Amino acid sequence: MALITSQPKNPILHNHFTTLHCSIPQFNRSKLTFGSFSNNVKTNKVCNFNTNSIKFQLKKNNPFTYNLPIIAKSNAAIGEASLEQEEEVPLKYRKIFLSDVEVKRERKLFLGRKWNSLDVATAGIVLSMHLLCLFAPFNFNWPAFWVAVSLYVVTGLFGITLSFHRHLSHKSFKLPKLLEYLFAYCGVLALQGNPIDWVSTHRYHHQFCDSEKDPHSPIEGFWFSHMSWLFDTNAMVERYGKPTNVGDLEKQSFYRFIRSTYILHPFALGALLYAIGGFPFIVWGMGVRIVWVYHITWLVNSACHVWGNQPWNTKDLSTNNWWVALLAFGEGWHNNHHAFEYSARHGLEWWEIDMTWYMVKFLQAIGLATEVKVPSDIQKQRMAFNNNDGIAT
Repeated sequence: MALITSQPKNPILHNHFTTLHCSIPQFNRSKLTFGSFSNNVKTNKVCNFNTNSIKFQLKKNNPFTYNLPIIAKSNAAIGEASLEQEEEVPLKYRKIFLSDVEVKRERKLFLGRKWNSLDVATAGIVLSMHLLCLFAPFNFNWPAFWVAVSLYVVTGLFGITLSFHRHLSHKSFKLPKLLEYLFAYCGVLALQGNPIDWVSTHRYHHQFCDSEKDPHSPIEGFWFSHMSWLFDTNAMVERYGKPTNVGDLEKQSFYRFIRSTYILHPFALGALLYAIGGFPFIVWGMGVRIVWVYHITWLVNSACHVWGNQPWNTKDLSTNNWWVALLAFGEGWHNNHHAFEYSARHGLEWWEIDMTWYMVKFLQAIGLATEVKVPSDIQKQRMAFNNNDGIAT
């Protein structure tokens, strides 16, 4: 949470009227906080002065902007200002490039915060995968390239989007247990964490979307929502302590086993790839493929809460982003997903390409996917924008 310990300077007073006196009642500076979603609104007392009167420029409230009350009245004859009439002046926040999303509680990405052993280990793995990609131009061959593409589909589509996300996190459909575990194992090989932790984080994201308890919202900075939240486990513990929202997975011995042995499985895949194709298979099948799937997954958390359009009134920052949808097997239709998070289908229009949904439909057609959930027309009407709720952007 951002903490401001001094009053903002008034350029008019500071530069032109240094000999005049502005009387402001005392208040507790230590309790003045900005950028919080707390219901306890803090007050910042400010005096603005010009030669004739004190003026305030008021702006229409922004649903993602907090306004602090300030009151003032001028006395030009004696050069003093007294606090009498209450008015509002909005706080100004830094906006993310090419968007209206404001960063309200920017967290320190790397320096100036505590790192624990898990943060260091996670950052080490992510960094090593990126460094491995530097060898890609010097170790290219077509078999290695196609291994990377194949594993991108296996771990990205079957593992992350179909299994971890739509099946395990949201229970959008049911699968036979053997197939469920097979797809979940594909997700483990994406090196994005074990299913229990991945699902827990994502469920918290929906429960507290774009609030101070969201694990990865751009209100704390674009790069925080994209990747650096992974290296800040203290922030997660501060927000909700030990995960309590994955009891359904913790009851199953398969997922408990994967959690306790998680890191061994991607390394076992790396050893297998090296045995088959040597170092080029490691570079492309592990480094390039893992980093590619990393950033595509992370773009759903960052870009799909910053850029795009909102056809549904979800009251959060989620957007539909077509280019993320193409890269992430349909996950980029993110506002659709936040409107109907239970839905196995994210691309709700015929032109919204959703490869994960096509795979679910195929599994349903051959009898392997059952109880497939999609939104009804009545549910869509309830989530549509109207004159009272606002206008889609």
